[in-house]
Amino acid sequence: MTTATALALAAEVRSGRRTARDVVEEALAAVAAGNGELNAFLTVLGDEARAQADAVDAEVAAGRDPGPLAGVPVALKDNLCTRGSLTTCGSKILEGWRPPYDATVVESLRAAGAVAIGKTNMDEFAMGSSTENSAFGPTRNPRHTGKVPGGSSGGSAAAVAAGFTPLGLGSDTGGSIRQPAALCGVVGMKPTYGRISRYGLVAFASSLDQIGPFATTVEDAALLFDVLAGHDPLDSTSLPSIPEPTLASVHDGAEGVRVGLCRDLIDGCAPDVVARVQEAADALAGAGAKVEEISVPEFAYGLSAYYLIAPAEASSNLARYDGVRYGLRVDGEDAAAMNTATRTAGFGPEVKRRVMLGTYALSAGYYDAYYAQAQRVRTLVMRAFDRAYESVDVLLGATAPTTAFDLGAKVDDPMAMYMNDVCTIPSNLSGHPAISVPFGTGEDGLPVGVQVMAPALGEAMLFRLARVVEEHAPQGAGS
Repeated sequence: MTTATALALAAEVRSGRRTARDVVEEALAAVAAGNGELNAFLTVLGDEARAQADAVDAEVAAGRDPGPLAGVPVALKDNLCTRGSLTTCGSKILEGWRPPYDATVVESLRAAGAVAIGKTNMDEFAMGSSTENSAFGPTRNPRHTGKVPGGSSGGSAAAVAAGFTPLGLGSDTGGSIRQPAALCGVVGMKPTYGRISRYGLVAFASSLDQIGPFATTVEDAALLFDVLAGHDPLDSTSLPSIPEPTLASVHDGAEGVRVGLCRDLIDGCAPDVVARVQEAADALAGAGAKVEEISVPEFAYGLSAYYLIAPAEASSNLARYDGVRYGLRVDGEDAAAMNTATRTAGFGPEVKRRVMLGTYALSAGYYDAYYAQAQRVRTLVMRAFDRAYESVDVLLGATAPTTAFDLGAKVDDPMAMYMNDVCTIPSNLSGHPAISVPFGTGEDGLPVGVQVMAPALGEAMLFRLARVVEEHAPQGAGS
């Protein structure tokens, strides 16, 4: 089981005190011992990982620097394309599909010396908040195996929380990195839209999806973000600016920073979650931040707008799964019958629900009333953020309304499941960065995540404040 931080592991490998091969073998052994219970990994890339580790060791032996993540094991969400390796998106419809190329983030990891250990479980096509919608069975929360790990990136969150790997990658469309990070007691961060390339990320909702890091510490998350951030000409939505490094300023503290304790990201949450957020606000004030309560009532509209925009984009993106070009094919008497049979067998109930909802919202008679109106509400939320950031530098609130809930508790109640994203969705609609930091536990002893949000391109400030929150977290947080 990996307990060292990514920074420490990389330093040991780069200095020659440890070999990347030893680090990777340790990670693979931990996965072999514990994954049967948790179902965090769908595919373990043992041979590939060993070959990558040996390449890192060869660089060190030759006196060259293999990169800032030398030998560090990383868990990849299974919607990130990996050349020649299974990529399922947690769906039967991509049965047997092996991409002919790597996602840009996978190439960036390799260039930085990191080693991909495997592909992690997820809600099918990233649609869910519990990792129970996977076609390959649910993932269990390492903190309590009767609980969900959150979703849709529950496999990566669980892999990091269980100590299988110090780092993981997920995708965040409506909170799918931050919410499982909160429920599993790890750090999870969504960057500014366009800051990390989406090339090779299998799309759910293209205007909302963003790849981001999981880690056990804020420092490690900043390190991974710095490795991945940057312009990519293969992604038309990639920002052209050169990112400001965040790791160098992560210890700059909170002195003089204006923090808005957002009532709209607390109200309606469980009392034990509210208490932890208030304690985090008090800790920031004690560290020199200027904390004030703030209200952004427009956030209340975010959930409704999201669950029209995201399904609408999904219904368009998932039209490519037709049984013709790749993945599952169920034969029929003609093309239309084959297409219907393939999608009936290949897609799970939640994906079908959202595709039908999105198709309805985009249909001729309802486009203006639903999809166009949802986009207007999205603009309203973005303007509300802008007004809030005129008076504060960052916002503080809950990540998830409750601690981890029981497996099976919400699978038959879609609305109850959707409410898990109520605190995270606003920053997806705006495209702004946000991070969840473990901060103590609830009354049930399970982790609570506190969320810090910042304006677009505000990652350096985001990590600074997150580090202060982390420093003041109650002892044993997430343990």
